[in-house]
Amino acid sequence: MKQTNNKTIILNINKWKISLFIFFALSGMAFSSWTSRTPEVRDILHASTSMMGWIIFGIAAGAIVGLVSASSVIRHIGARKAIALSVIILSLGLLIAGFSILLAIKLLVFSGLVIFGLGYGIIDVAQNVEGAALERSTNKTLLPALHASFSGGTLLGVGLGSLAIAAKVPVFIHFIIIAFVLILFGVICIKYLPTATGKVDLTTDYSVSSPQTKVSIFKELRLFYIGVIVMGMALAEGTANDWLPILFVDAYQVTHVTGTIVYGIFLLAMLIGRMSGGFLLDRFGRVPILVSAAILAVLGLAVVILNINFYFAAAGVFLWGIGASLGFPVGLSAAGDNPNGATERVAFVSTLGYLAFLVGPPFIGLLGESVGLLYALLVVIIAVLIAGFFSPAAKKIETKAS
Repeated sequence: MKQTNNKTIILNINKWKISLFIFFALSGMAFSSWTSRTPEVRDILHASTSMMGWIIFGIAAGAIVGLVSASSVIRHIGARKAIALSVIILSLGLLIAGFSILLAIKLLVFSGLVIFGLGYGIIDVAQNVEGAALERSTNKTLLPALHASFSGGTLLGVGLGSLAIAAKVPVFIHFIIIAFVLILFGVICIKYLPTATGKVDLTTDYSVSSPQTKVSIFKELRLFYIGVIVMGMALAEGTANDWLPILFVDAYQVTHVTGTIVYGIFLLAMLIGRMSGGFLLDRFGRVPILVSAAILAVLGLAVVILNINFYFAAAGVFLWGIGASLGFPVGLSAAGDNPNGATERVAFVSTLGYLAFLVGPPFIGLLGESVGLLYALLVVIIAVLIAGFFSPAAKKIETKAS
């Protein structure tokens, strides 16, 4: 009987893991599906760089509400229901944005992106809370791999976006298809997530759960340092997600398809970095990897800013992606080191990271209107350097649940 129970526990964990990988991929695909069409959207709306910055800020505005409320939502209904709700909101936001682009009404596009951002903010916190719980239950480093799944989803979204552009598929039709995929896989996978995550912390034994402990996160200096690391790296990732296609179309005079392909290079680099992250972290530790990542990101950004030629810049984008790949997941793993109150800590750091990821890039766009997008990237370099400086805060701590 005990052997049967163990097999059931392992099977449940595997289903949980696979489903969570799929949800990370879905959220990545949804986000990059929007990004892949931004040069075309800008042309349809006849929007300037600063105007596109404000339109993109719609995602950030909705995400702020989602991020700030996510922890409370998760504690009340659990991460599983929060993810299910988010998938519906994401799909609705995409549909509204797509229809508004069809009508070429800027304010309605902004409104659709606000709704999209709301769902995006909630699902990202809920996913990371699930991911931290899964790490503790399996005693394995999994968040880099889960974020690799997100990157894989973004790469898939860009690939589909490039095909849609080449085939002249209208943005609205493209977004309808993506919304359908979100709902379909959401319905299939949601039942395999545990019902308890977020309301209780799962221990390393999948069959046992313990009450979530309330913690005073504002008294933990280490947590703020980890937040700085995550914010710096998240800004580097978010800036690429929002601006790379447009940046290369404008600064390097390439076509919309080529701009999207360059964005795909960044996402491929992110995927490679996150897929290899677990091995590298287990072998060398968090701090050396984070410092190395910051150096690579700064080098890549500097190469892009130099504007020597397209191919040199594309190589810089690859370095930028490798460098930005691990800061976010490693920071979340560090925040979840202590299982007591891990939901609160992971949600807090995740919120800081996604604020930088979503709110920072629109302001990069506003700055870019004055100095150009290339030179606006200097702000990102500074943020990454600061993140590298605070890397020692992510050193693993060994604590026991009390």
